[in-house]
Amino acid sequence: MKRNFIAEFVGTFALVFIGGGAIMMVQQTGNSAGLLQVALAHGLILALMVSATMNVSGGQLNPSLTIGLLVARRITPTVAGVHIVAQLLGAVVAAWALKLTMPDALFTAASGGGQSIALDVTAVQAIGLEAIATFFLMFVVYGTAVNSDSPKIGGLAIGLTIAAGILAIGPLTGGSMNPARSFGPAVVSGVLAGQVVYWVGPILGAIVAAMVWEFGILSVERKAPGAKS
Repeated sequence: MKRNFIAEFVGTFALVFIGGGAIMMVQQTGNSAGLLQVALAHGLILALMVSATMNVSGGQLNPSLTIGLLVARRITPTVAGVHIVAQLLGAVVAAWALKLTMPDALFTAASGGGQSIALDVTAVQAIGLEAIATFFLMFVVYGTAVNSDSPKIGGLAIGLTIAAGILAIGPLTGGSMNPARSFGPAVVSGVLAGQVVYWVGPILGAIVAAMVWEFGILSVERKAPGAKS
């Protein structure tokens, strides 16, 4: 369990530090291509960290994915608990690292590098957006990492899915798709608005995608003669 904890902690730390740092740089420079910059930063670091940790802990780095895999009985409650604690701690420590290394005014203006929900988006809409984006993320996780017949491109595919999700819904919800990614900056900055959205939406999306794979795609494969799952 120690190796799992370290892998999930470091991977989530990297995601929050790099992702939050990118948001702060956009805030500071006023880059017109800011959304693309933020999406690429998240996608690249996640692709690298998932690839680095996949053979250790599965490279989940996301409580919603961990919970989805737990509901699908792909991991045990003990493993899930260790992963979620590591993910949340990694996120909080990364946010503290940003607070200690970034200018105070910049950290405050960017809410610690966290996400926010647009004023014209309701809570229900925000939950729906986060749920759909996370559904796609978990669907790709199953198709490229969980399924035994999956191509060995899990890290790259997962990173690209995160980048695409941010490009699609980033201006509306921040494109979190990860409760830990939002939790760490919120705790350290004290800006807790939207936390229900960033937990409920991603968890629902991940569970639904896991069920689609388990009882739709993989169950059909298991019944097919000579099929592998």
